[in-house]
Parts: sequence; C-alpha cells; structure tokens
Amino acid sequence: MTELSAPDRELVAAAEEIAATRCRGDNHTMAAAARARDGRIITAVNAYHFTGGPCAELVAVGTAAAQGAYDLTTMVAVGDRDRGVVPPCGRCRQALLDYFPTLSVIVGNGPSRRALPITDLLPETYVWADHQLDEA
Repeated sequence: MTELSAPDRELVAAAEEIAATRCRGDNHTMAAAARARDGRIITAVNAYHFTGGPCAELVAVGTAAAQGAYDLTTMVAVGDRDRGVVPPCGRCRQALLDYFPTLSVIVGNGPSRRALPITDLLPETYVWADHQLDEA
C-alpha cells in the first residue's frame, strides 16, 4: 500500500481543521475538502436536517462551482470529534462519479489510508450519462 502524497495529506489536514473548528452540534458533523485541478482547496461542512440535508461532499461540489472550480481531482471527508476519514455514502459516490468521473477519493485511516478512483468505490456502476436518450 502506498503512502498518501504530500498534496493528499494536505487535503486531509484541511478537512480535519474544518471538522475541528467549524463542525458544531448535530447540524454540522462532517467536513470535506476537495482539490481543484488548479490546486485550490475547497472546504465545506454538511448541513444535516431531518428532511435529508446535503452531505459535506455535495456541499463542497456546490461551493467549488460557486468559486469557479468546476474540475475537482481529489476529495476527502472527515468526521467531527476526531472520527477520522469517513468514506462517502452511496448517494455521494454516485453524484461524485457523475460530476467527476476521474475523481480520486481518500478513504481509510492509519496505515490503510489511500486515494482511490471513484470508480473503485462503485464497481459495476450506473453512469447516468450513458443511459440518456439522444434527442434527434
């Protein structure tokens, strides 16, 4: 297993910092950090709500777009209260694949921490764009 690269460790540290300083109470329990192709790091927190608020990864996608970063290369999510790296849920995996099919996602903790292609997190995946009808 290969060790995370320095930029990937920096991304984890950014998410950990946001989880430690911005996640407060039950409404914000997860932080995410994403690296844009131009090197910028975009951070976000989830917005929990009983009706199904967005996960930190999806908030990061919207935040990146609001900042003009439309091509994300790597993402990580971290739980508050020192829970460490948390893999994306199924909904986020599908959305991340649809938005960024070449995205790497950092998963695991300790010596098992690694960056994997989003496609490895969704084997035999459904690719939304592949199933749209061509309009003539």
